Amino acid sequence: MEAWGTVVAILATLMVATVDAKIYGRCELAVKLDKAGLNGFKGYTIGDWMCMAHYESGFDTSFVDHNPDGSSDYGIFQLNSAWWCNNGVTPTWNLCHMDCRDLLNRHLLDDILCAKQVVSSRNGMTAWDSWTKHCYGHDLSEWLKGCNMRVRIDSKKMNS
Repeated sequence: MEAWGTVVAILATLMVATVDAKIYGRCELAVKLDKAGLNGFKGYTIGDWMCMAHYESGFDTSFVDHNPDGSSDYGIFQLNSAWWCNNGVTPTWNLCHMDCRDLLNRHLLDDILCAKQVVSSRNGMTAWDSWTKHCYGHDLSEWLKGCNMRVRIDSKKMNS
C-alpha cells in the first residue's frame, strides 16, 4: 500500500509540474541560453547546447525519461536522478542539490545552473550520449539559423 501511495504522489507532482511546463521554440531557447551565459561556457557554443537539448528533450521542459537502471532523466537537459537531482525514489548523489521536479517547469535558471555543473565535470558534454552522437563534430550553425543572433557557433572542445 505504501508503494501505491508513493506512485500516486509522484504522478500528482508530475501533473502539477507540467501545468507550468513549456516546449520552447528554437530561437526563443537559443536567446535564453545565450543570455544565461552558456555561449562559450567551458568551450561549448549555443549550437552545442541547442543540439543536445533537441535530441534529449525536443526542447520540452516537462520531458521525463525512465532508464533501465531505475533512474530517470528530467527536463529540457534530461538531468539524471541518480547523479544530479533527487526524485525521492532513486538513490542519488544529488550533485545539484535540487528536487528533480524543479526541472520540469518553464523556468530554466535551475536547469542551466545544474547543466553547467554537468559540463564542468570531467566528462563535459560527453555526459550526454546524444551530444556525442548527434552534435560533436557536426555543423551546428543550423541551430541558430534565422534567430538573428551573433554568437560563435563552432565548438572548439570535446572533453574526454
